[in-house]
Amino acid sequence: MRGDSLHASRSFKYFGQGQGVSAYTFVDERNFLWHSLMISASDRESTYVIDGLMHNDVVKSDIHSTDTHGYTEAVFALTHLLGFSFAPRIKGIGKQTLYIFKPKNQTDASWVIRPDKTINETVIRENWDDLLRLVATIKLKENTASDIFRRLNSYSRQHALYQTLKAFGQIIKSLFILRYIDDLAMRQVIEKQLNKVELANRFTRAVAVGNPREYTQVEKEEQEIAEACNRLIKNSIICWNYLYLARQVEKAPEAEARENLIRLITAHSPMSWAHINMLGEYDFSEEKLRDTLGILPPKKTA
Repeated sequence: MRGDSLHASRSFKYFGQGQGVSAYTFVDERNFLWHSLMISASDRESTYVIDGLMHNDVVKSDIHSTDTHGYTEAVFALTHLLGFSFAPRIKGIGKQTLYIFKPKNQTDASWVIRPDKTINETVIRENWDDLLRLVATIKLKENTASDIFRRLNSYSRQHALYQTLKAFGQIIKSLFILRYIDDLAMRQVIEKQLNKVELANRFTRAVAVGNPREYTQVEKEEQEIAEACNRLIKNSIICWNYLYLARQVEKAPEAEARENLIRLITAHSPMSWAHINMLGEYDFSEEKLRDTLGILPPKKTA
């Protein structure tokens, strides 16, 4: 942040003596960036994961990936109950605690991977109705998941609803870790999706010419507008890339050439901006708005 902001926080790791905010951006399989959240740099991203997923009313996400900062056992619980598959890339996954329903002394000694602790079934059974009411509140958008987590975190860690969320999430997390270890294709899909996020971060810095790592706006609403403008420019470039590539495929003279071109396109990302002059002069007058590449269909005369 260039100036003082109530929404920002200090982080010596990222800003030295300064203060800052984080733009938490969501990207889908098509490489379109469909939502962003402006959060304080001191907030953990996991509390905002569900906010973004519930924001999209057009395309329903069926699986969501994030890195370690975007995961907690409570998020595993809520995403499962809301109908999303949560697939984070967890740092040090081999050191994660696995849970089981029956006591450890009743497990098979031949298991290569053995659970460490047992699930607290009692707290889940006793507070199951309250947990469902919490999920319904988020599903109906009566309140956001981040607000609910913030309120739960202000209570004691022994709060019954928090313990229920955590206990149920331990079940889902344990199942996910076992599948993650066993399924190479799943690990590759998660890594591929997170690579898109890293590419989107570089794209953001390329579009934000001048001060790519600094916000001049101090109010949260103004920061959200600035981030939305940045996201609109990026999506416009991605959309243009799609139109251009589709046009090139249509113009391919032979089926073999078309297949080779499609193979090259699928091996690369449409999130590309090397051909865009970010510092150029943009003229949107009628005289200059000509389709020199033949992307748009010809205009029909009356």
